[in-house]
Amino acid sequence: QGQLAESGGGLVQAGESLNLSCAASRTFSNNGISWFRQPPGKERELVAGIDWNGGRKYYADSVKGRFTISRDRYKNTVSLRMNSLQPEDTAVYYCAASIRASISSAKSDYRSWGQGTQVTVVP
Repeated sequence: QGQLAESGGGLVQAGESLNLSCAASRTFSNNGISWFRQPPGKERELVAGIDWNGGRKYYADSVKGRFTISRDRYKNTVSLRMNSLQPEDTAVYYCAASIRASISSAKSDYRSWGQGTQVTVVP
């Protein structure tokens, strides 16, 4: 069973940036990996995804132009660069590995999840 571990969360002011990192087991080197977030009192939502070799990326409309997902296959890490953060970006951010090589929007395709990292954006 592979593992995923997020890091890089924190408290920032609106307009600032954060870089989240997901350390993934080599087990997931051929799987799509995505970032989800769960705001307080809301459901978990897909934020960004990247396929197994980094050739395809997906962004939710709410983060397009502000967030960038990338993958380093040698280091087995997936990063999420978040610029121009806003209070509505406040959430626990999770990385998850899909059972597919491609990006999937179906939560049921994600069987392995990290513990999450808190991102708090204050006005």
